[in-house]
Amino acid sequence: MATRFFEDYHPGDVYELGAREVSEAEIIAFAKSYDPQYFHTDPEAAKRSIWGGLAASGWHTVALFMRLLVDGHLKDVDSIASPGVDEIRWLKPVRPGDRLSARLTVLEATPSKSGARRGLIRTLGELFNQKGELVMTLQAMNLIGTRPA
Repeated sequence: MATRFFEDYHPGDVYELGAREVSEAEIIAFAKSYDPQYFHTDPEAAKRSIWGGLAASGWHTVALFMRLLVDGHLKDVDSIASPGVDEIRWLKPVRPGDRLSARLTVLEATPSKSGARRGLIRTLGELFNQKGELVMTLQAMNLIGTRPA
């Protein structure tokens, strides 16, 4: 049951979403299914790429962020849907053994203009490696239900 509603969001609010480690096997499995480029699937061949070694697919990196977002935040939110993502930036490669941590910052919180029982929040999502280096950012929108009357 939701414990966080639209009224609980304010610009500047920051939520730490937790962390998880990514393994070589996970990087390769994701890439073989969804982004089968050699620098994501073949550790030896990847050494000869501009990345100098195996790197996770950017789409895998987004999926890792999404998992941290759901487990660390959305599971307690009256989340209705997302109308989309405005921007994704992959800033550094994600490597086998990296421990990724995520943070969400509220940029805007706008009540529904139609009077519907919801509002729109715009957020900045950030994903960091164990060195504190920013590896990915995304700006997204989420429709959140208002507190029941």
